Amino acid sequence: MNVYDTANKLAQELKESDEYLEFKKLKLEVKNNPELSEKIEKFEKARYEMQVLALQGGKPLEDKSTEIQNLYAELILNEIVKKYFDYEMKFNILLTDVNKIIGEAVRDVLS
Repeated sequence: MNVYDTANKLAQELKESDEYLEFKKLKLEVKNNPELSEKIEKFEKARYEMQVLALQGGKPLEDKSTEIQNLYAELILNEIVKKYFDYEMKFNILLTDVNKIIGEAVRDVLS
């Protein structure tokens, strides 16, 4: 089996994983609910702005952090959104783990 066949098999297995399937289902459920979708978009925008501020050494990090915490606390009261965030994190961990495994396998030629 060559590397490309293996990569395609890995891609297919990722798409068949519980993490992917459940996150995809929940993402569609959120997308079909304009109110939830808008709230999550507002949260993600605030989170992104905080990351940009942190990189720029911006001062209002505390205010932005409080805003994000309040938005998150409100969002996770909804069971669908709570599961959405849980599976988003699970899927991201899965991708990170796979990338780490691949990176460690070829680390000797990358450093």
